[in-house]
Amino acid sequence: MGRFGKGQGIRRVEDRRFLTGTGRYTDDIALPGMAWGAVVRSPHAHGTIAALDTDAAREMPGVLGVFTAADLDAAGLGGLPVAMAVKSRDGTRMTAPDRPILARDRVRFVGEPVAFVVAETLDQARDAAEAVMVDIDPLPAAPDIATALAEGAPALHPDEAPGNVLFDWETGDAEATAAAFARAARVVRLDLVNSRVAPTPMEPRGALGHYDTATERYELVTGSQGSHTLRGWLAKHVFKLPEERFHVVSPDVGGGFGMRLFLMNEHALVLFAAHALGRPVKWIADRTEGFASDLHGRDHLTHAALALDAEGRFLALRVDVRANLGAYCSQMGAFIPTQAGAAMIVGVYTIGAATMRTRGVMTTSTPVDAYRGAGRPEAAYMLDRLIDVAARETGLARDDIRRRNMIPPDTLPYKTALGRTYDSGHFSAILDRALKRADWAGFEDRRAAAAARGLLRGIGLSYYVEACGGGGDETAALEVADDGTVTVLIGTQSTGQGHETAYGQMVADALGVPLETIRVRQGDTDVIPTGKGTGGSRSLPVGGASLAAASDDLIALAKAVAAHVLEADDPESIEHDPDTGLFRRPGTNRVLHWDEVARAAHDPASLPAAMDRPGLRARHAWAPPEATYPNGCHVCEVEIDPDTGTVRVDRYCIVDDVGVVLNPLLLEGQIIGGAVQGIAQALTEQVVYDPDSGQLVTGTLQDYQLPRARDIPDIAFEAVEDTPCRTNPLGVKGAGEAGTIGATPAVINAVVDALAPLGIDHLDMPATPLRVWQAIRTARGEAAA
Repeated sequence: MGRFGKGQGIRRVEDRRFLTGTGRYTDDIALPGMAWGAVVRSPHAHGTIAALDTDAAREMPGVLGVFTAADLDAAGLGGLPVAMAVKSRDGTRMTAPDRPILARDRVRFVGEPVAFVVAETLDQARDAAEAVMVDIDPLPAAPDIATALAEGAPALHPDEAPGNVLFDWETGDAEATAAAFARAARVVRLDLVNSRVAPTPMEPRGALGHYDTATERYELVTGSQGSHTLRGWLAKHVFKLPEERFHVVSPDVGGGFGMRLFLMNEHALVLFAAHALGRPVKWIADRTEGFASDLHGRDHLTHAALALDAEGRFLALRVDVRANLGAYCSQMGAFIPTQAGAAMIVGVYTIGAATMRTRGVMTTSTPVDAYRGAGRPEAAYMLDRLIDVAARETGLARDDIRRRNMIPPDTLPYKTALGRTYDSGHFSAILDRALKRADWAGFEDRRAAAAARGLLRGIGLSYYVEACGGGGDETAALEVADDGTVTVLIGTQSTGQGHETAYGQMVADALGVPLETIRVRQGDTDVIPTGKGTGGSRSLPVGGASLAAASDDLIALAKAVAAHVLEADDPESIEHDPDTGLFRRPGTNRVLHWDEVARAAHDPASLPAAMDRPGLRARHAWAPPEATYPNGCHVCEVEIDPDTGTVRVDRYCIVDDVGVVLNPLLLEGQIIGGAVQGIAQALTEQVVYDPDSGQLVTGTLQDYQLPRARDIPDIAFEAVEDTPCRTNPLGVKGAGEAGTIGATPAVINAVVDALAPLGIDHLDMPATPLRVWQAIRTARGEAAA
């Protein structure tokens, strides 16, 4: 194995520019003659636009243009698309409400774009935006699921979503599930909330638009998770022009978390304004604007029921979800609470039958779409909380009830009740390993020590499995310059995961060239012909598999060049040493280094007859035949101060099976980063709207509590590689979302365990000090009464 082989912890090569401030993000890019845009947003959650007066704004210093829905309609622009629609239980296909780029006659959430102002400077644009007079006749707000479904609730889209329900979807075998519930010895039930969160990446959303009059092409620079996808949606749905008319570039991206997968209003606005004004236009969100207009995540109300036999074995599962979609259905807004997570509700257990019903609810709130894990964290949270309830009601130990229901390793590949086929894994072994590492057996001593200090201590576990590594095929290309440097062209997009290191490491290991001679290019639709982007932990399972195959193709081509130079009859006889990069003719001492082969490949006189043009190039597309299924166990230990309700995470342990590990440093960073986001949702993060006015309450970082370093303990992490993926040529399973999926149930299970002696058997996220303190006060009051 070479210096950059699989399993070696190479430090991230891209970190040098990030840490020295030489990264190139959207806001770092300025074009000649660039103007600035500011969005005028609705201050009301719901209402009709009685008047929109832009005259005063147009006369303000530096203002170049003020655009409204009328301008966009006159140009024939369409709205934001719904990429994945679903069918209801009765077979009817949902009809998504139109989501305009700028509101026409009605607003449906606080922060909805109403007008776009462009000026010479940012301050001038913002000042003019404040001068736009928007007269809105308020209508009743319904920012949450319960209010939107109540009798007499205001109708947001009466034609497409009667009763504010956009779809009523179901999956599973209802007849088999009903039969299993009928014969069950016990049924346990749980109602729970999966709270709304704001992705809040370090880099706010932004967009820079340019129109080239000479080529009649639009150029969009924006941080995204897939520039090709944005190009397609812009061309087809918004501007209704051929894709060739659009060039989308994603430079360095400071965090994605699902939100940057999607086409947003401002992408279209900067392009439209740039074309109208003949100048580049930039828009960058501030934090308050981001909280109001960024796509949110989660926000489900769930009722779950689990049927068990007399020995505590799971027979069937029935889940009913009401998912808040927001004021409009985002591109994958319908897909996330249905198909994305539904098949994973049975977890790693031999549950014989299952059904899930999901109703998509329209509310006067910011639209909701994929957030790290995208459906799978919601499924894992529901199931692990429900299993803990089942353990408490049956009297079985929490680890024992899980272990006795886990899919045995000798039955894999195993097809679940909802149609997923798990190819590999040893779930009970991972569970045992995590419990040992977390010292589960020694917990009661730690609980007693905490009680002596006046604290409540609890321990919780979760066992997750997710489906990832999908999203269709991916194409990787390799190009070698005459000096031997290698360029990787691939359609995935790094948003902080370390793709340049991971892909570079793979190529260096395969070809036998130094890591510093490899360049990775992503996010430019003019340079990279195709791409499906990054989402669902697909970059290594799909992009990496494509790159490995392209590397093999490149080596075969290089062997043909080496055979011609070394005067060997059969290119297949040439030996390539990936540790040194040398090509050798067998039986001789004649060798060529990689650099020499590269130079020869660019010399027409040195090319074999089979090569039709100079240079070393390879291109390979690979599509996954099935999803990959990373899985693992989280164990969390908390201490609670009963006088203040403050929850402190004291110990945290993760043992994961993510298949073959390419780079343990990159892996640990992804797992721990994801876990921190899950811990934060469990304890502090929650988007809150005023229930009466629909105003956003958590609109700043003073109101929306992100995790601080002091909130997170040292997380013990271990990856087990005993069961590589059987459906992926690299054996990898994906890891970008795994930490988030296992964290929320582990934390809340620990919190509830700490509170259980007081008679508290459930607490919804987030377990803030106030919420915990109130629960303790209520429990003690009831006990005293």
